[in-house]
Amino acid sequence: MRGAPNASTALLTDHYELTMLAGALRDGTAHRDCTFEVFTRRLPGARRYGVVGGVGRLLDAIEDFRFDEDELAHLAEHEVVDETTLEWLRDYRFTGDIDGYPEGELFFPGSPVLTVRGSFAEAVLLETLALSVLNHDSAIAAAATRMVSAANGRRMIEMGSRRTQEEAAVASARIAYLAGFAATSNLEAGRRYGIPTGGTSAHSFTLLHDDERAAFQAQVEALGTGTTLLVDTYDITRGIELAFEVAGTELGAVRIDSGDVGVLARQAREQLDSLGATGTKIVVSGDLDEYAIAALRAEPVDGYGVGTALVTGSGAPTAEMVYKLVEVDGKPVAKRSSHKESRGGRKSAIRRHKDTGTAVEEVVYTVSPGASEPVPGPHDRFVPVPLVRGGTRVPGLPTLADSRERLRHALVTLPWEGLKLSRGEPAIPTTFHRA
Repeated sequence: MRGAPNASTALLTDHYELTMLAGALRDGTAHRDCTFEVFTRRLPGARRYGVVGGVGRLLDAIEDFRFDEDELAHLAEHEVVDETTLEWLRDYRFTGDIDGYPEGELFFPGSPVLTVRGSFAEAVLLETLALSVLNHDSAIAAAATRMVSAANGRRMIEMGSRRTQEEAAVASARIAYLAGFAATSNLEAGRRYGIPTGGTSAHSFTLLHDDERAAFQAQVEALGTGTTLLVDTYDITRGIELAFEVAGTELGAVRIDSGDVGVLARQAREQLDSLGATGTKIVVSGDLDEYAIAALRAEPVDGYGVGTALVTGSGAPTAEMVYKLVEVDGKPVAKRSSHKESRGGRKSAIRRHKDTGTAVEEVVYTVSPGASEPVPGPHDRFVPVPLVRGGTRVPGLPTLADSRERLRHALVTLPWEGLKLSRGEPAIPTTFHRA
């Protein structure tokens, strides 16, 4: 399901994409067969793996990449391009081919995450759209996956909507679910993508009432004793006492949203157990990232609510993906700028594994007539898959649930050191196969 049905995505791009198109139409190069490639030269923050996110959203956006009358009128009014280019844009449809790493797949430096083939005119227009979706969603995917790994099986709830732009909030919730979060607070994400949603109350609900007991009573009457009560508006010890008096041993959970949550969780567990509420769970929230979650592993925490660190740059730095032209009319082309080099030629990749299933190497190789390709071993697999053929999305692509399972399995294949949260080298090396 897409975000805004029938809404054009054509202007979710940069001005220079259209001026390049205009220049190429004028000199006749617009129709040359080209291959663009999305990859990253390094993993941000010296992380050990990346996670592909946003493929489904990108394919939706490409289908809606149309220059309708409103878009054309805007371009004409502001003299972005000439009349010839406007007329070309009026009939724009991407009719090329796209291959890529499936959503939920791991990637490493140099991995050909997305390969776009078509005329220069058709393919260059997708650069900004592809990067804005893939960079955002892949950054969130890596951060969310690290958080899930740090939680070690405990329930994770995404609740970052109030810390980011409204559409980014929906995209972030989708990717958090892909990474293994159990639910989101965002109702639109639930509507679009079928993600479980959850939420109870904020401190304002408690402050609305004349006292804490009245607030708890109102919530329990509305939602039942299985609800989660926020107990740290005033004094947490007294809050837990009142929560127990209102809901008894059937109270579902208490939430702690401030202070030293590790110490407070310990105290809360002791207090709840002493009251006989041994089944009442403890949920903590408040600016948690993967490191804070990992530090709480030894504490009696049953679940985490994560927001700011997931949906903002503090926990999810850009995936640093770029979109580069690598082939023109079947001939490799490459950028040679210092520290921004690219490798020419259309590429694919094989991931090599031990017979135990552990990944050991990412082999990236050139796909061209006459070029030799690496021979996959019995436990190796080709990573990219067809996504679009002749401008049409390939049928039967993985669902969000499929991608969630793909990521879970992919993480199991990493060497143990590749799962560390500390800065380090990529979990497996990338080797560029020579033809």
